[in-house]
Amino acid sequence: MCGIVSCMGRPNETLETLMEGLGNLEYRGYDSAGVALGPDLEVRKRAGELDELRTAVSADPPAGDFGIGHTRWSTHGPPADRNAHPHTDESGRVAVVHNGIIENYQAIRDELEADGVTFTSETDTEVVPHLIARELRRGSDGTAAAGGSSSIDPADAFHAVVDRLEGSYALCATIDGHEGIFAARQGSPLVMGVGERATYLASDVPAFVERTRDVVYLEDGQRVELRPDRWTVRNADRSPAEVSIETVEYTAEATGKSGYDHYMLKEINEQPDALRQCLSGRLDELEGTIEIEELSDLPAPGSVHLVACGTSYHAAMYAATLLREAGVPAAAHLASEYATAPAPLAEDTLVVGISQSGETADTLTALREARARGARTLAVTNQVSSTAARECDDVVYIRAGPEIGVAATKTFSSQLVASLLLVEDLVDVVDDLDPLIEALRDLPGAVQEVLDTTDAREVAAEISGSDAFFFIGRGGQFPVALEGALKCKEISYEHAEGFAAGELKHGPLALVTSETPVFAIVTGDGERARKTISNIKEVEARDAPVVVVTDGRSEAARYADLVLEIPDTHPLTAPVLANVQLQLVSYHLANDLGRPIDKPRNLAKSVTVE
Repeated sequence: MCGIVSCMGRPNETLETLMEGLGNLEYRGYDSAGVALGPDLEVRKRAGELDELRTAVSADPPAGDFGIGHTRWSTHGPPADRNAHPHTDESGRVAVVHNGIIENYQAIRDELEADGVTFTSETDTEVVPHLIARELRRGSDGTAAAGGSSSIDPADAFHAVVDRLEGSYALCATIDGHEGIFAARQGSPLVMGVGERATYLASDVPAFVERTRDVVYLEDGQRVELRPDRWTVRNADRSPAEVSIETVEYTAEATGKSGYDHYMLKEINEQPDALRQCLSGRLDELEGTIEIEELSDLPAPGSVHLVACGTSYHAAMYAATLLREAGVPAAAHLASEYATAPAPLAEDTLVVGISQSGETADTLTALREARARGARTLAVTNQVSSTAARECDDVVYIRAGPEIGVAATKTFSSQLVASLLLVEDLVDVVDDLDPLIEALRDLPGAVQEVLDTTDAREVAAEISGSDAFFFIGRGGQFPVALEGALKCKEISYEHAEGFAAGELKHGPLALVTSETPVFAIVTGDGERARKTISNIKEVEARDAPVVVVTDGRSEAARYADLVLEIPDTHPLTAPVLANVQLQLVSYHLANDLGRPIDKPRNLAKSVTVE
């Protein structure tokens, strides 16, 4: 949430580069946007989506050889020009952009106001430029500055201010008349792009991947200074930091729309390739084995806690279901709850954090709590060198490739498959692996078959205008029902809820009417399918339209008003196919309603605040 971009080294293209980067990061926040260019500091910012800022800079373009930019997801203060970043001090000498939450901002603000400082915004960020300006004044007027000097360097002023901050933040700052950009990271992502003649800072690689694929993933506590002829990274104690330059695998083309109307639709259609990447090198059909090389020395756990948020939590629920069915005590926990009320740990408990970005604040806090209590931790993530990947004892990458759409699609499917591989690698989920390996091998093709033959557009048109939508499933399909409801509410803004199928009659059935379609996921022909068919009959008796997602192995379609078919597959891979159908229904429903699918209101892609 919130997107930062900075550029040093493109003096004739600074504004263009910043605007391009902000456009690439708009999935991280679109409440407001702004830029500041230097060395003669000029700031432009506007509430609303990025087009508002484009109009403003087109009418009155700021000039500068370098600059910082920001696209905002609001935490402190509503979307408004005054709350947009960059924020400046009263004199306009210092400009700052910020992602995260400064937890001690109120105490600092009270202190500054007592000194006569006037604030113009409601944000926590604004304390930073005021603090930097005060440090600079202390040096210029001869008063003793931090460290005892009577003349403070801008870098020293920045370090002194960052030392005071508490909370999570990624910061970039520039000072009028100074040819440099300062940055710091603590708990919020910040990556540096190293080009042949320019250097970049951003919340995520897509901001600058069109210009360089060589990156430095900054770690907590590190501070950066960009100058026209060099860049330096230091630790919190000012000592030089040892950093390595890595090359990201994906290209700029991978982060484009490739002719699709929306990123979400593109990423839904990328799922066959994403799953191939997830499975690559992890299945051995000749030997009949499933193995994740990264986990070769990880012993089978006595119990497992899975911590995650949002869509990733649904993947955690799926993994927990598989583990319990294999006889391993396991539970999925909302990371935000686990962090403050952690479950009891045994010596052999493995704590697994599932996070698409590897930067989700609540999940990181839960993992850190588990590690502090002596647990072994494992990250399941899409982002190489993310905080979760670096801090956990072990990591499994889902390999889905870059995902821009705020509503997760291909990352969720890849999380399901990676979770299945992980669980099978740790414990024996099934007695006969050959059918499961065959189903996994064929899964990308089965997803493609769903994409090619789906009736989701017609189903969406049929149910549009309903009062609400319910989704039900059992076993491994219950998390998919929850995810189907989440996708529906995220991008269509329609009321949707997911339930374990047997729970409808314990309260939610009171809400079922002829205007509340019920999506029932029914695969296989065993006891779960038969019981879910009974639940279908219960809602049918209340005149609710029924949409069945089925592989055709049961009689569920017989009781449905509308049917979404999936290819027959292994029971453990069927949830992946059912999920694709529900993604498509939500997409077409939202599209028919004219919703901003890639930028749903109030939401951002990566939630880096608690």
